[in-house]
Amino acid sequence: MTLSVDSKAEPLLAVVEAAGEVDLATVPKLREAISEQIVAGRTNVLVDLQAVTYLDSTGLGVLVGAVKAVNAAGGSLRLVCDNPRLLRLLRITGLDKALAVHPTVESALSDWP
Repeated sequence: MTLSVDSKAEPLLAVVEAAGEVDLATVPKLREAISEQIVAGRTNVLVDLQAVTYLDSTGLGVLVGAVKAVNAAGGSLRLVCDNPRLLRLLRITGLDKALAVHPTVESALSDWP
């Protein structure tokens, strides 16, 4: 099980791209990448999950924690996800209502400053 995470940052916006499987063994990479951006003062975080093939409950927990952290800092978190299996998981858990989910990076960024 592998996960690669890449981050790109602008002054107030960060894009965290994940590729591979997000599970108990790999989730610390994703958590750390998102946390680094928040600690650096980037209060708007876009998490791109388009290349993620698997997401378990620990990955969902990281996303929920990240939403809480950016909201507390006055920002917001958006997800980019077009994988039907992951979208179904978000729907089943109700997280599609708590998280802003977009099909493309362009649509997620369209109305952010």
